[in-house]
Amino acid sequence: MRGRVVGVSNLNVPNVLTSLRIIFVPVFAWLVIRSEGEHLGWMWSAFALFVALMITDKLDGDIARARNLVTDFGKIADPIADKALMITALVCLNVTAGLSWWATAIIVVRELGITVWRMVQLRRGRVVPASKGGKLKTALQTLAVGLYLCPLPGWMDIPTEVVMWLAVLVTAVTGVQYLVDSHRENAGAGTEAARA
Repeated sequence: MRGRVVGVSNLNVPNVLTSLRIIFVPVFAWLVIRSEGEHLGWMWSAFALFVALMITDKLDGDIARARNLVTDFGKIADPIADKALMITALVCLNVTAGLSWWATAIIVVRELGITVWRMVQLRRGRVVPASKGGKLKTALQTLAVGLYLCPLPGWMDIPTEVVMWLAVLVTAVTGVQYLVDSHRENAGAGTEAARA
């Protein structure tokens, strides 16, 4: 999570990359739907755009940390861009590639739920950084969506589904883990306060 630096302009490279990611989400959705899961040119275009957008996600965070370019806009827009892209990808794959709606439902509920919870924690002055499990979750979701988008031979259908359901499992487990860890920390803080 980015820290706050007073005086940093909203018009900076990380925020531009984040904004571009949001702007191109509808374009990405159009490419996936246009491909209908069978037109190779459109499928490759959707895959390429997805990869490009995920690269901007990595870049904006790296640049923001390296140059200390932190803004309230970035704190809010970056997770919105991430969730918008991933949720859009999953719903489009439900329509075009036969992805289970259960997979999408579990991921969407977890992602939106934890995002709201983190914002509440932030308002209380507590920053909840991404855990190692959270980073693994993001990597698995990205790989799974990439595999679905990429026009692969039929024998890759089962491995692709396995990766997706592994992503779903890790997504659910890490979501629960965030809440369990938070509860333990709050309980520990309460005990320390009582002792004081």
